[in-house]
Amino acid sequence: MRILLTNDDGIRAPGIVALFQALTDSRGTLGGPLRAPNGTRAEVFPVAPLTVQSATSHGVTFHEPIMVREVEAAETMRGVAVDARPADCVKLAISSIWPERFGTDDDGLPSRPDLVISGLNSGANCGVNVIYSGTVAAALEGAFLGVPSIAVSLMIRAGEPDFDTAALHARRVIEQILAAAPLRRHECLNVNIPPIELDNPVRDRPLPVVVCPMNTHGLVDAYERRVSPSGGVYYWASGDGLDFHATDPGTDVHGLFDRKITITPLQYDLTRHPDIERWRTALGE
Repeated sequence: MRILLTNDDGIRAPGIVALFQALTDSRGTLGGPLRAPNGTRAEVFPVAPLTVQSATSHGVTFHEPIMVREVEAAETMRGVAVDARPADCVKLAISSIWPERFGTDDDGLPSRPDLVISGLNSGANCGVNVIYSGTVAAALEGAFLGVPSIAVSLMIRAGEPDFDTAALHARRVIEQILAAAPLRRHECLNVNIPPIELDNPVRDRPLPVVVCPMNTHGLVDAYERRVSPSGGVYYWASGDGLDFHATDPGTDVHGLFDRKITITPLQYDLTRHPDIERWRTALGE
């Protein structure tokens, strides 16, 4: 099993390094790399943005070159840094980088990853934040191109995040997902992990896992008005990012604040299907 690992925080971010180490067991503490249900060991290949691309959503690059280079992002992790957005990374990896590196499959077709994992993101991607998230966009791009995908994010609060322990929780959840049912070609799951902090003595304890819908209430936006030295007015975003106008029980936001790992199935088809017939009738089709 070959896994394309990406993110939106940049290829050197602590989250992606910690998740790579957990998936490959590069520290030798988990009994070996992640395995597919058939026992195949996972081979993890990172292709991630060169720089931070948080909240770039599903933007892609046109009319300018996309520069790439192999980098040693950490002592145990090498990968390809892409000077572009998260969705670009997945598009480029699947269409070009992957077959260049791994050749053809058993049918003579260009090789493709078996799974895309995007994360471990610094900050939750729950509720309407999934619309803005580059982490989620990368996973959705993989699903759109026919590769099952999982986005994984860590909720950040006041304490210092423990990415290494959070990545272990992420690996356990990914193992549960892979063992529970086959991931279909266009399937995308969004996983959020509640705060795991270095000064929390219970951070290693198992966390309950819930499958739930996303919270669909808007964020409470806040902007601080400032004046530049030259007298120009500008605004600086000052919202919390997890302050919603409302939180419905049973949604991902509710679960995270209840210290549960949440799993939300996502889709890239934005069609509002129940309204198609209403508009056909209204427009006299």
